[in-house]
Amino acid sequence: WGQLCLGCLEHRHPNWPNQPSVEPRSWREAFKQHYLASKTWTKTTQDLDSSNCLSLFRRRKGRRQLCVGAGGEFGSLRAALAAASPYDRLVLLPGVHEEQSEVLLKVPVEVVGQGKLGDVAVLVSIDQHCPTARLCNVVFMPARFTSVLYKTTSGYVQFDNCNFENGQLQIQAPGTCQVKFCTFSQSSIHLRSMALCILQNCEFTGSENASVTVEGCPSSDRNWACKHLAALAKCCAVSMWEPDQAGCPVANRDGWGESLLGPVKTCEIVVGEERSSFISAAGAQAMVGSAQEDTEFGENLRAAKEEEEEYPDLDSDSSDSDLHSDDEEDAQAVYKLPYQAHSLSHTFADITDSRLQSNRLHALQKDLKLKSLQHELQQDKEAQSLANSLQGCIIRQCLFRDGKGGIFIYSRGQAKLEGSIFRDLTYAVRCIQNSKVIMLRNDIHHCKASGIFLRLSAGGLIADNNIHSNCEAGVDIRKGANPLVLCNKIHSGLRSGIVVVGNGKGIIRSNQIYGNKEAGIYILYNGNPAVSGNHIFQGLAAGIAVNENGRGQITGNVIYENQWGGVDIRHGGDPVLRNNLISCGYSDGVVVGEHGKGLIEGNTIYGNKGCGVWMMSSSLPHLINNQISHNSIYGVAVFCHKDDAGDYPPGQGGSESFQEEREGAGGENDPDSEEEYPAAQHPISVALVELNSINHNGAAGLHVKSSEALNIIANVIHANRDGGVAVLQSSQLTYIANNSISCNSRGGVLVEADCQVELRGNGIYANSSHGIVSKGEGVIAENDIIGNHRCGLQLLHAADMKVTKNRIQSFRDYGIALFDEAKGLVQENLIFQGRSKKSILRPVSNKEDCIIQNNMLLTFKKRFDMECMLVNPPARPHLEGGAPVSCTAAGGQRVSSITTRVDGPCHNHGSFFCTIL
Repeated sequence: WGQLCLGCLEHRHPNWPNQPSVEPRSWREAFKQHYLASKTWTKTTQDLDSSNCLSLFRRRKGRRQLCVGAGGEFGSLRAALAAASPYDRLVLLPGVHEEQSEVLLKVPVEVVGQGKLGDVAVLVSIDQHCPTARLCNVVFMPARFTSVLYKTTSGYVQFDNCNFENGQLQIQAPGTCQVKFCTFSQSSIHLRSMALCILQNCEFTGSENASVTVEGCPSSDRNWACKHLAALAKCCAVSMWEPDQAGCPVANRDGWGESLLGPVKTCEIVVGEERSSFISAAGAQAMVGSAQEDTEFGENLRAAKEEEEEYPDLDSDSSDSDLHSDDEEDAQAVYKLPYQAHSLSHTFADITDSRLQSNRLHALQKDLKLKSLQHELQQDKEAQSLANSLQGCIIRQCLFRDGKGGIFIYSRGQAKLEGSIFRDLTYAVRCIQNSKVIMLRNDIHHCKASGIFLRLSAGGLIADNNIHSNCEAGVDIRKGANPLVLCNKIHSGLRSGIVVVGNGKGIIRSNQIYGNKEAGIYILYNGNPAVSGNHIFQGLAAGIAVNENGRGQITGNVIYENQWGGVDIRHGGDPVLRNNLISCGYSDGVVVGEHGKGLIEGNTIYGNKGCGVWMMSSSLPHLINNQISHNSIYGVAVFCHKDDAGDYPPGQGGSESFQEEREGAGGENDPDSEEEYPAAQHPISVALVELNSINHNGAAGLHVKSSEALNIIANVIHANRDGGVAVLQSSQLTYIANNSISCNSRGGVLVEADCQVELRGNGIYANSSHGIVSKGEGVIAENDIIGNHRCGLQLLHAADMKVTKNRIQSFRDYGIALFDEAKGLVQENLIFQGRSKKSILRPVSNKEDCIIQNNMLLTFKKRFDMECMLVNPPARPHLEGGAPVSCTAAGGQRVSSITTRVDGPCHNHGSFFCTIL
């Protein structure tokens, strides 16, 4: 069957031109498809009632074979056509056949070149006026008077194994065509309003414009051949299979994790047991085992594990070793204080229970595993409908190379591209003006501009393609374009992977985007895509950059190992960033630069070499309910100058070079022409850090050097290697309320001179130095400052604070200590004294400026009394409805329990219950 197939002059290798060395699955099936396709032209209207089977074998009455050329019956093609009857076969003898004027094709005929391809050349322009025709084994070259090689406006034409040089084919509806195994050298096809046509196994080289142009909405006036073309298209459809994993260095990676902030009904707190890291040694080992197929990934995990063993203190509660100090009995008394039973205890338990973390990591890997195209099509009926559609121009297994453009679709045109290769072009596909493109399993690389352009409300489906090594973006979406971009590999680009600009939209889902020189996904100038379920990694800049009033719904993505910020938001960028895993970056996890905005909610941000979240004080983000842990520097850092955190590359946030180069590539990106940017759906006037878990970071949990107001509310700030909260600059009020700040390696809260701070309703527990140290101004009211290793509250230098209604305890040092020129009001505080009997240290020099009055000192003689010191009201922070309960666990161990219904801060329009045992 292989010899029979390859020996036929009408056909070429079934996998030509892309994979001519790869044998088909069945040579018999390949020959059958070639034969059936070659007979399509004979199935005209008068044969529709005949048996499909019999029509293949029936010989047409009176069909003749006419020889044309030197030594033949006719000296010219024109003469042969004038004498031909319907369905005659015209055999062109070797040589050059030239006509001096346009040739009209009025009767259905078959024109076949004799000999090998290249032996017969025709210099002619043919205008088809008959229902059907077939041309095979001929080289077409333009006549002297026109560049049009062939055109039809009504009939069906079939080209098999032909070459087209320096000319153009023009097919207009209701006419249609089938072109197979043809070569286009500096030639093109222009298709107008095609209902259905097929281009298959063709090669396009050296085009000066687009190789294929598709214009106009598919016509409702269908040619007789459309029925047969649809049957052929279904029969030869490119099968959908799983993407080739070998092309991606970490394609088999299941994903690192998901948000760790889901409601937990019960969890165990074992006081005094060493707490493990976010990724425990056992969990890391399991992940190494599951990644054996991926050598690079396994090596990275092993390196992380070795680093974990080298620095064990990074991943344990910093206060654990310090607690076993001089006064063992006092230390044990600290353990018995019921401060762990407050309204944020469920989060505290989550970050200290290694089994819970390990279970969540396994669930996380499953949930964030990259979805296959088959799964996406099963879940998304719109995508399934697009993938199965047969309308417009169908282009399969073609090669487009070394020219300006591949395919240009405009004015509501429609095209479907399957299994083709686009390389070394200026652009591969350009789709504009309400047109639709469906791209499945194509290879697009080394384009001088972007691989795929979509403009002016264009749409369609771009799925399972390998898009790489392009000089501009892999996919460029602008001007209201709204495509589905699913399950592609977009990598190794010299700029961004995907760009969404100028009111561009689109659904970008389940793609692997990696190794690009600029942002994996770049959103700006009111671009507003839905970005979900993607793996974005190993980029040389940001994973996702949102700039210049860009927006977007960015949910459920895995973003890791990028050189700069996992997500970078600047200059009016206002996305919704929800439930993403942002990890192991070489810089910060999330960067909110100058005038950045956005809702950053429910993300897991960990293991980044910079900060978890880096914010400019001029930005207005809403940072809520995130897990921010195990980052090398600060958990959350707020700065008021760009140079506070080092330099960022131009491609990270700036857009000037982007704009200039896009214009050079023919992009319409004038922001002034776009529609006005609507107001954000969640306007806030002050940056807000709320309900986050900030733990086990390499420096302070929250570092503030701000020139703007900042609200820090209801966060758990735990076991960071420096202090819990450090306010080093705050010219406007920093409001710190209802936070749990515990077990940090230094103090709980540090307020430097000239800072304005209000601390209210916080629980500041078991930090390795002072509970609060303040050199600034403001209010410290209604806080629980318990179990810290040094002073509960220390006022230094020129501090001017109002300290009221706090509960303060320190077994080793003073409850409140005032030094230097500190002044203010200290009243109505409840101070629990330890054995040292130290309560309040007063300043000597400025007694008149420091008013200390109506404070209550309590000394407990029995351990039971100490356990009840935070009963009325219960341990802070308080969220509405909290009420602590004491219980006895199995084995006689006494622990604290709380059942809390939280109504106020719950942002998902519901409530959640948390029970801590």
